[in-house]
Amino acid sequence: MAGEPTTRNTPDDRTREDVVSAALGKLDLDAKARLLAGRDMWSLPALPGIGLRPLVFSDGPIGVRGVRWTADDPSIALPSPTALAATWDPELARRAGRLLAQEARRKSVHVLLAPTVNLHRSPLGGRHFEAYSEDPYLTGVIGSGYVNGVQDGGVGTTVKHFVANDAETDRFTVDNVIAPRPLRELYLAPFEAIVENAHPWGIMCAYNSVNGTSMSEHHYLQNEVLRGEWKFDGAIVSDWMAARSTKGDIEGGLDIAMPGPQTVYGEALAGAVRAGDVDESVVDEAVRNVLRLAARVGILDGAPAVVPESALPAAVDGQAVAREIARRAFVLVRNENRTLPLDPARTVALSGAAARDARVLGGGSATVFPERVVSPLDGLRAALPADALTFTVGADPSDELAVADKGFELRAVCRDEAGNVVGEGSLPGGQVQWIGDDLPDGATHENLHSIEVTGTFTPREDGGHAFGTRGLGAYTLKVAGETLFDGVQPMSEGADPFEAFFGAPQERGRVTLTEGEPVEISLTHTLAKNTGASIRAVMFALTHLGPQRDADALIAEAVEAARTAAAAVVVVATTDRVESEGFDRRDLELPGRQNDLVRAVAAVNPRTVVVVNSGSPVEMPWREEVAAVLLTWFPGQEGGAALADVLLGAEEPGGRLPTTWPVSFADVPVTDVVPVDGELPYAEGLFIGYRAWEKAGVTPAYAFGHGLGYTTWEYESVIAAGSVVTVRVRNTGTRTGREVVQVYLAPVADTVERPVRWLAGFASVTAAAGETVEVAVDLPRRAFEIWDETVGVWRLVEGEYEVEVGRSIADRRVSVRVRR
Repeated sequence: MAGEPTTRNTPDDRTREDVVSAALGKLDLDAKARLLAGRDMWSLPALPGIGLRPLVFSDGPIGVRGVRWTADDPSIALPSPTALAATWDPELARRAGRLLAQEARRKSVHVLLAPTVNLHRSPLGGRHFEAYSEDPYLTGVIGSGYVNGVQDGGVGTTVKHFVANDAETDRFTVDNVIAPRPLRELYLAPFEAIVENAHPWGIMCAYNSVNGTSMSEHHYLQNEVLRGEWKFDGAIVSDWMAARSTKGDIEGGLDIAMPGPQTVYGEALAGAVRAGDVDESVVDEAVRNVLRLAARVGILDGAPAVVPESALPAAVDGQAVAREIARRAFVLVRNENRTLPLDPARTVALSGAAARDARVLGGGSATVFPERVVSPLDGLRAALPADALTFTVGADPSDELAVADKGFELRAVCRDEAGNVVGEGSLPGGQVQWIGDDLPDGATHENLHSIEVTGTFTPREDGGHAFGTRGLGAYTLKVAGETLFDGVQPMSEGADPFEAFFGAPQERGRVTLTEGEPVEISLTHTLAKNTGASIRAVMFALTHLGPQRDADALIAEAVEAARTAAAAVVVVATTDRVESEGFDRRDLELPGRQNDLVRAVAAVNPRTVVVVNSGSPVEMPWREEVAAVLLTWFPGQEGGAALADVLLGAEEPGGRLPTTWPVSFADVPVTDVVPVDGELPYAEGLFIGYRAWEKAGVTPAYAFGHGLGYTTWEYESVIAAGSVVTVRVRNTGTRTGREVVQVYLAPVADTVERPVRWLAGFASVTAAAGETVEVAVDLPRRAFEIWDETVGVWRLVEGEYEVEVGRSIADRRVSVRVRR
């Protein structure tokens, strides 16, 4: 799966172990305890006495933000993890990982906090876009490719969130109650596969509990399963603020408590050892794991890095890789009468606010700031003749204020309590997010009393402009000399602690402005002192919403433009108030009047193409009324360029669905993401995703594995020999194409409770028009096994199996029987 792991038992491995042991022997208790605790938001402390430099972490998984959460320090933004999984290509995932390692090294980052390999248990999961798939096998394969790629570049990974962080509601406190079989066969399975096939250098534990025990303290899952059964030899780091118990965490297997400087390790851990509550040998094992990680990334003197500078992969063009992944991830789910590809010589009417202001990534800790973003409008304008494209807004997915962006020229001024300026910094947008010690020069958390976001705003439109804030605390907002707000925004009861970043913007007032005439703007935020927060951070935003035109009039404009065009392209999207870290979704509806826009345009143009810009499934009630539907996920910074490639036929849409898309929310088999009395029972057991859809006998809109291209395929034969299945396919179309050959196992007469069928393997083939190719797919033993709850082991279920091969779980073309 996904190539060879990046670390083996080599002479360099043995040298690293010797250096680690020697370094450990030089440390006293206080130094050891200090090493296990974050020194700040993103790093562990240096220990010069043993030649150890600071170990730096950074969020991922679609880009490396670095220690500064700001647009001043841009990052390559790749497509979302759902998009990467939609490529069904572990080698492409490995290339993505190599690019991210290159970015990490550029930003002096040693460990990437990625990938996320939790499952799509329910489409309501708020971070659905940040995880790969509903299927554990596909997740494990793509995740292995990603981890191998990052570590090819000498940068560590932390596979997360171990385990069962599959929803956001009450994520800090929820106890997910999961029976042993689904826990092993579904939720642990991707982690196990990645440990086996990619040898990750780190794992991140989740906030939640599993079966009554917090994951940071879960001795059974972290020590007995992860380290014992699977032989994981990396470091386990807490999710940020997940570590809550000194004794429970260290004895439960947690090596690193992040962030710092306030943690349950450090002085508290040294004190627990001296008091006899914790054995020092347990601390020593955790320190050994951290030193091993440091040695692998090359920051422990005397220990050879796993990947020395001379062996780093060749430099990667980030924009090119982002564009390639995007187009390979786009899933064409409908294409009536060969509407796509479009003729570049004919006219196109483009509509949808998301075509102009694209959503290229999901909200939350996955956020990075790319140097450029190519929207669908940008991409099509660059690819089509000037007179071939028209654009109308048609419908806006959001009527909420958004972080100040276009038309704003801002800076941040930091003042102390006496009003003296202690620091200034540039501010490319309206978001201030200074975490840890990442403050403008001269400003410290001790002397910082207020921050003024100040500058000018030049409107793009005449009319009433709304202004507001996002975040907690005291604010004074002035626009064009008028005070719109002077007050305090409190935290709502029971809110996620990250509400300051993820919370809804609050409108504070409206001002009538004239297009092109700049006005002065000022937002002053006064900080609350001694809040007791474990993270030292300044996070708030100036927000804005332009004049809101009549929705019916906007749709009418789009209809008139589409009426006379050769083809119409409508871009619909979710927003960061629909899909983000910190909360779950309540339904699968597209926000705003977007469904009305699609139906109105389709009524006047039979060649209407809908581009769906969402990270996870949405309802598409118009899907059979339009000519084509293309799912682009959150496509990363080059999404618009990739879209033009695919719509105009320069490239084929290469994606296949990594998760099932329903007709309506009412059909979804697993929708329970809200705990009751602190518990969330995974009552569906083994049946999530396509497993649940087939058990329920309900037909979705588009099945797992589905995806069309610009050519056609015939499956000619399948032969099984031992554990290998050989499939012959022929390209029966008129152009070269790529096919994902999918192999499913179905027991002929089952003796245990199992799904009707499940994915057991897959492979990609490329063939020219008329060409026949063969591909061999290995069926792993695990595909025929179940977790036997009575004795706690994997057991082969003997008997006959139908090996079904095809284009999706619902489009199986050839089969052969095997006996195991």
